[in-house]
Amino acid sequence: MATTATAPVSGPPRILEREPLVLNKHSYSWITNRVCGIVENRQPMIWWILFVPSVALFLVMAACFVYLVSTGVGVWGQKQPTSWAWDITNFVFWIGIGHAGTLISAVLFLTRQKWRTSINRASEAMTLFAVMCAGLFPAFHVGRVWMVWFLAPVPNANAIWQNFKSPLLWDVFAVSTYFTVSVLFWYLGLLPDLATLRDRCKSGIKKALYGIFALGWRGGNRQWNHYEMAYLLLAALSTPLVLSVHSVVSFDFATSIVPGWHTTIFPPYFVAGAIFGGFAMVLTLMIPARSIYGLQDLITMKHIDNMAKIILLTGTIVGYAYCMELFMAYFSANPYEGQAFQLRALHGPSVWYYYAMFFCNVIAPQIFWFKKARNSLVWVMIVSMFVNAGMWYERYVIIVTTLERHFMPGSWRVFDATWVDNWTFIGTFGFFLMNFLLFIRFLPVIAIAEVKGVLPQSNPHFDEHAERGTHELQPDMMGADSKPAAAH
Repeated sequence: MATTATAPVSGPPRILEREPLVLNKHSYSWITNRVCGIVENRQPMIWWILFVPSVALFLVMAACFVYLVSTGVGVWGQKQPTSWAWDITNFVFWIGIGHAGTLISAVLFLTRQKWRTSINRASEAMTLFAVMCAGLFPAFHVGRVWMVWFLAPVPNANAIWQNFKSPLLWDVFAVSTYFTVSVLFWYLGLLPDLATLRDRCKSGIKKALYGIFALGWRGGNRQWNHYEMAYLLLAALSTPLVLSVHSVVSFDFATSIVPGWHTTIFPPYFVAGAIFGGFAMVLTLMIPARSIYGLQDLITMKHIDNMAKIILLTGTIVGYAYCMELFMAYFSANPYEGQAFQLRALHGPSVWYYYAMFFCNVIAPQIFWFKKARNSLVWVMIVSMFVNAGMWYERYVIIVTTLERHFMPGSWRVFDATWVDNWTFIGTFGFFLMNFLLFIRFLPVIAIAEVKGVLPQSNPHFDEHAERGTHELQPDMMGADSKPAAAH
């Protein structure tokens, strides 16, 4: 019995659109009003609830540093053999947090990842404040903080020159360069938005200040050409810093002969860990800000999903590095390396730090393999908090637990942090949060001009019919002059 084939039903081609980076088809003016309104309107009560304690913690940190300078570095807990303790641990921790800003601003810009536009401004500001927190610890660790300028390679009356073979001096060059380029990159991106705030202000001191810092920006075609070229050059200059800064910091350890430090995997391991921790801190800050200021249409679940994927990727790289450290300690047949990792992971006095690090940095992010977890703000915040804690544990394990068990068993000593250690570190969080809250209060937290560039209206081939979601071809659109559907 013959069967009759039925012809497929013909219809208009199905167009698969990308998820928009700005939801609900907002206009240019809505974006300007929403972002500028954060600066122009009174801050919500939660802002003051966070700001007042952060200022108090900052003052506690300042008091701890005054006490340290007046009494001596001995008020910190480091004593032989742990001459590096919480100070260097916190230095590396804060430097790592600052890495996400440069990656989002520079690397994602050069690779044309447009989803960066809603989060790059806040991450750049976070970078600056994190580096400021990091710089405090080595500056005060030298003891005589008023002599810290000797770290710079400048001629001086005492003919004291730096040891250019020392990785510690390389830190000075790398971190100072990183901070300088980050400030320039951040400030350059602010210019169009500072001019927007200037034009919206009434005559007065605020309008004058925004006008001064806007550097005469008028938004002309020539200004935009120079701006885009300068932004591209700074992005290209910043990209090597993503790899170089934390690689140089890792040389403080990798170029030594101390068991547990002397390993070639440290530079890529430190860079991946820095990006890992930096993105976790971006999520920790931006998810509450998104909710408090009603930025759900600008910082969408797509942004959060992408950052969660990056955390999953870099967390897996960090887990691989942990396993490779253990394997190389075994494979090298070096008894000192082997015992260093046995004391770190099996029967040392600080074993629980190692397993807390492993759980927070390797196990916890694996939940991001599931889309439901990446789309749940509660789970994203929980994992981000675990990662923030885990990255501090990682630096503590590398630095302190390694020095606690040195070559000479007779000099072994368990590090015990003092109250000055504790409150200095807690105070840096207050310093960091205080600066970030002031940034939200006085500057646009989202790059207005860049977000407008990802709207469909900015596409020269923007089609009103495609924007409304109607893809049926009309009779008067069948000719050669018909416009293609707009891509989001």
